[in-house]
Amino acid sequence: MSGRLELIPLVERLFGVRVACIGDIMLDRYVRGRVERISPEAPVAVLSVDDEIVMPGGVGNVVRNLAALGARPRLVSLVGDDDAAAALRATLEELAVAADGLVVEAGRRTSIKTRYLAGAQQILRADRETIAPPREEGRVALAAAGAAAIAGSAAVILSDYGKGVLAGDAAAATIAHARTLGAPVVVDPKGRDYQRYRGADVIAPNRAELAEALGESIAAGREGEAVRALIDRFGFAAVLATLGKDGMILATAAETVALPAEAHEVFDVSGAGDTVVATLAAALAAGAPLADAAALANVAAGLVVAKVGTAVAAPDELVRALRHRDLMAGESKVATAEGAADRVRRWRRQGLRVGFTNGCFDLLHPGHVSLLAQARAACDRLVVGLNSDASVVRLKGAGRPVQSETARAAVLASLAGVDLVVTFAEDTPLRLIEALRPDVLVKGADYRRDEVVGADLVAGWGGTVLLARIEPGHSTTATIARIAE
Repeated sequence: MSGRLELIPLVERLFGVRVACIGDIMLDRYVRGRVERISPEAPVAVLSVDDEIVMPGGVGNVVRNLAALGARPRLVSLVGDDDAAAALRATLEELAVAADGLVVEAGRRTSIKTRYLAGAQQILRADRETIAPPREEGRVALAAAGAAAIAGSAAVILSDYGKGVLAGDAAAATIAHARTLGAPVVVDPKGRDYQRYRGADVIAPNRAELAEALGESIAAGREGEAVRALIDRFGFAAVLATLGKDGMILATAAETVALPAEAHEVFDVSGAGDTVVATLAAALAAGAPLADAAALANVAAGLVVAKVGTAVAAPDELVRALRHRDLMAGESKVATAEGAADRVRRWRRQGLRVGFTNGCFDLLHPGHVSLLAQARAACDRLVVGLNSDASVVRLKGAGRPVQSETARAAVLASLAGVDLVVTFAEDTPLRLIEALRPDVLVKGADYRRDEVVGADLVAGWGGTVLLARIEPGHSTTATIARIAE
């Protein structure tokens, strides 16, 4: 997975990519106002309305997100011959998105979701809609419109809200057609019948949808196992599960990666899933690796949940967030022993293998880089124990360390392969190893196994001790001596 700053060129590549968006559309109405009294007629709040806005929802919100990113969405959906459909066409015109993929079915009620908000708080939602598969004529028209949209697109999104557009074999047929053209398919799923999504490249359920698909509740910390179970059961190439405040989990047949939540404050999660699939599909259409596409989608989701209502993430916001998060990433990777233990417990609940190595790391050189790279390759998350300034003086003598523990920690934390840095004051990291209970303990091959501090402990709880090869010709002490000369 690329670093945050390396994702910035990807944001720029989203401009102009074509993405077919097929699924259930609805009209989202937001009635905003103030609540200052209770009705004398019934024990309910009285909303003094200040304004009302409408925007496309469902697959329409996916289209809205793509348009905000600079992509070129091609919409296919089903509406009735009514005022709500006319309002939807007007909103699409404002987005410069063609509405010729909207199939009209006489007698059908276009879905309308009306949300009443007092300040930032939603107090009521009222729905009016038809929930049913299209009639034969509409089904044929949708299939034709979908085929035309896919033919000119570099990626496909299926946005299933269970209203009927993707009912029956429609989803499976659409996925099969997209695969013949080589377009990756991202599915925002609904219901329990995930068999009909077989062949999709990425399934993107939220926590509730994941539980529904598996037919069982998911205990906190067991989400990684649930995602892998979904892959095993249905054979999907990848699953990107959105877990609200717990971030996301991206899983393939080869690995499972946890993506921490990006938002510090969550105001409204409405439409966040639409933002995720839109950003993910646009990035895949731009040729990004799946891991980078998911990382960018995670950043976009963090932006929209910090806003009120179904919001979108603009390219300039993404770039600012990527730059800001990159500056903060190093600091967030430096932890106390207690904080590290908590982080390690969370990683372990996600099924991740935790590695540990330690040292003074005074002047970082290629030997250090090689050691850290070998350590990271042996685990999913790498914790580095760092000798404090006082312990370095005791171990190395006067004049050491050259750099303070704060500076050394910052340098280590800036390395992509290092997930956590913990400073310890003792001469050895034994107490830290006992607290973290790593699965893999790594030291250089200049040590014998019986000389590695904590080796017996790690072996005792079933862990592995790895002696990493040493890159010859690199030594902090020798470097300092040469400088002195």
